[in-house]
Amino acid sequence: MKSLYATIVAVAFLAGGPGCQAQTALQNGNTQQIEQWFKNRDWAPGGLTLQLHPSTDKAEFARQYAKNKVLWDKAFQFLKDNDLEKMTPGKYPIDSNDVYMTVTESASKEFDKTNWESHRKYIDLQYVARGKEKIGVSPVTQATVTKPYDDAKDVANYTAEGQYYIAEPGTFFLFFPQNAHRPSILVDGYNTVRKIVIKIKAAP
Repeated sequence: MKSLYATIVAVAFLAGGPGCQAQTALQNGNTQQIEQWFKNRDWAPGGLTLQLHPSTDKAEFARQYAKNKVLWDKAFQFLKDNDLEKMTPGKYPIDSNDVYMTVTESASKEFDKTNWESHRKYIDLQYVARGKEKIGVSPVTQATVTKPYDDAKDVANYTAEGQYYIAEPGTFFLFFPQNAHRPSILVDGYNTVRKIVIKIKAAP
């Protein structure tokens, strides 16, 4: 009987759309299904070649995608349809205030001039379209608050010990409310960076 149930769940998972797959995986607590959803890029529109960084919290990504599929689909479609190398720096609405993108071309910072931060209202999709920068990642639960959460700015700051990665063209990062992150750290030889940040409304 258990074998039959497992087969039915698997078939339902494969037959459903991306949001259905994510929701099914979460409801059944099946890490393997989440991994399959992630690996198969069911979240990505055809033709989107950008890779998602391995540091991503896959279970939280699946949960957020399942709850706000329309918003995520619009964000990824926008990435696919636009030439990120040529877009003029500025702010681009994608879905009113629920999803929007900013493009910047600015100097990276020395390590001690950067800060750990996190957000509650929005998830950060961060992508370096030109150049390189270093980004730190740490669980908020392991960080110490230095500036309490500011609701108007949707940010809190911390001190933390985290893992550092090099952000470069081809791979983007996702930072959820539970992810403290420290972006914009200078990598030698890459003083100016073209940076794409998409803000996606976070589900509770």
